[in-house]
Amino acid sequence: MTGMPTRRLGALTVSAQGLGCMGMSDAYGTSDDATSIATVHRALDLGVTLLDTSDYYGNGHNEELLGRALAGHRREQAVLATKFGFANRLGEPTRIRGDAAYVREACDASLRRLGVDHIDLYYVHRVDPDVPIEETVGAMAELVAAGKVRHLGLSEASARTIRRAHAVHPIAALQSEWSLWTRDLQDEIAPVCRELGIGVVPFSPLGRGFLTGRLTSVDSLEEGDMRRTQPRFADGNLKRNLAIVDALNDLAARRGVTAGQLALAWVQHRGDDVVPIPGTRRQKYLEENVAAATLELSADELAAIEAAAPADRVAGTRYDENSLSIVDK
Repeated sequence: MTGMPTRRLGALTVSAQGLGCMGMSDAYGTSDDATSIATVHRALDLGVTLLDTSDYYGNGHNEELLGRALAGHRREQAVLATKFGFANRLGEPTRIRGDAAYVREACDASLRRLGVDHIDLYYVHRVDPDVPIEETVGAMAELVAAGKVRHLGLSEASARTIRRAHAVHPIAALQSEWSLWTRDLQDEIAPVCRELGIGVVPFSPLGRGFLTGRLTSVDSLEEGDMRRTQPRFADGNLKRNLAIVDALNDLAARRGVTAGQLALAWVQHRGDDVVPIPGTRRQKYLEENVAAATLELSADELAAIEAAAPADRVAGTRYDENSLSIVDK
């Protein structure tokens, strides 16, 4: 087993980089369970302990997939994180639920699909605007007391919600989007997390794969790929955003790494309380991502990266209008 540095999410110790598993079941086109399970095993062998899923990914398929991947002794190697909150199935109108009854129901269902007796890190996937966060987190705290959950997390939560939630029960982690082309949480949310001792788990640290430089046109994407509907991949925006990747490619070539590794290392350098979870189904890209976890960047290099990819140059919003409407403000 290859070692990887560890970091803290609140009181929880995890590998400095995790593995986002959503794409193994959802959002990015056709997948293959055997390939995905092999990638999970390879991640564990490389010292990646934090595995991230949700009951929403693939309508529960992703949790079942991870359950199969972790059967037997593999469970002991993993810090298993999952989420609840989307009460609808894929393709149905969005319904967010955070009421206490649903929290209990969702947790029991996730435990069954995962085939485990406890969840290491349990997140609110989206905050229910119609239920006080105190009720939601209070019910989650009861799951901790019952031994079903070890640590609590929030996803896409505002600074105010984070404070209210943390007052009910310690929050270990906030999972939100953070990358060179999405830095919304830097001004207010990340500082609040640091003040309260909450770790940050950036999802899509590679801009949904865009910052790797491997995607130059949506024509190469499968029909079911979510990126076909996202503003930053739309005509006009895509061309402008490709200029950012070109600049990253130039910097990466000088360092002898890929643009994706450079972009991911930038996220890793946001702080020792930051644990990005790049997602992939393929071992090749997993190994490329893992190498970025220990890629040291000087202050000059970090400044050059930010100059090559200034936040105000990114074209398009990070989500479509519907997805933005359910992000906690």
